[in-house]
Amino acid sequence: MNKFKISIEENSNVLKFQQLVDSIIDAISQNQLKEGEMLPSVNQLIKESQLSRDTVFKAYAELKRRGVVESVPNRGYFVTRKITKVFLFLDTFKAYKEVLYHSFLKHLNKNVSVDLQFHHYNIGLFEKIIDESLGKYSKYIIMNFDHPKVNEIIRKIPAEQLLIIDWNIQSAENSNTVRQDFGQAVYDCFADNLESIRKYKKFIFYYPPFTYHPKDAIEYFNKFCTDFKIKHEVIYQPEDFVIKKDCLYFLVSDRTLANLLDQCSEKGFEPGNQVGVISYNETPMKKYVKNGITVISTGFELMGQKAAEFVSSNKPMNFTVPTTLKIRSSL
Repeated sequence: MNKFKISIEENSNVLKFQQLVDSIIDAISQNQLKEGEMLPSVNQLIKESQLSRDTVFKAYAELKRRGVVESVPNRGYFVTRKITKVFLFLDTFKAYKEVLYHSFLKHLNKNVSVDLQFHHYNIGLFEKIIDESLGKYSKYIIMNFDHPKVNEIIRKIPAEQLLIIDWNIQSAENSNTVRQDFGQAVYDCFADNLESIRKYKKFIFYYPPFTYHPKDAIEYFNKFCTDFKIKHEVIYQPEDFVIKKDCLYFLVSDRTLANLLDQCSEKGFEPGNQVGVISYNETPMKKYVKNGITVISTGFELMGQKAAEFVSSNKPMNFTVPTTLKIRSSL
């Protein structure tokens, strides 16, 4: 049996049994422990790592539950399958990202272990976490963002191991991608629902200063309104976001949606009557709020499924997830 390192940190917030599980999974994924090899005995681990018997048994029970190891009476614990370690690097954890995450996990094979991290659009944190992850994973699933250093940083990852999801920005032309279209797809969704949009005297896109939403949406919003001769405006500052009767609002932030609904309540406006609302990104609650909020959204469940397919297939991936407009009472 190859020697592998068990890393247990006394002051870590991670429970010791989980640290032991992670150490063994790391060893299997890096071929320090191979299929059919025997794990250290319970007594050996107690002696070498100063862990309690309960902690070791709990860790081995968890590994058995995952199908990673099996126990043979009077012999010990053996590795049953190779583990593929995947690094999933998201921007932030919002409701629609939860849909993506659970779909990703649902469609993965049982021998895949996923580590999840968030960069919060912080380039320093993005680079630090990427650098610390290099060489530790078989596949890297990363949500990029628009910063000039991003391309330089992700080029450290072998191209065949990297999948860029959601926003194909700051990447090489031959990158593996599962992306949404923030431009032409938005234009097409509006064009397919032109008569509903024409019910309102003015179409207003609020692009607040705190959003990281791709600016392609602004370009194609203006193009749509110009092409179809719709009175329109893009506003950027919170003080300009004052709800007016007979206007349709296109919102890319749930924070601004809450603000709009508060203003509607104060002014006695009913979404879908005195004002219209189109919100970006579907969440589980939007179909229930105010009898339903109209959303323009990509299929995050499909995005998670295609990302899982990249992990399991070892084939190149270049896929655009469809964007749709779901009409509800707010339009």
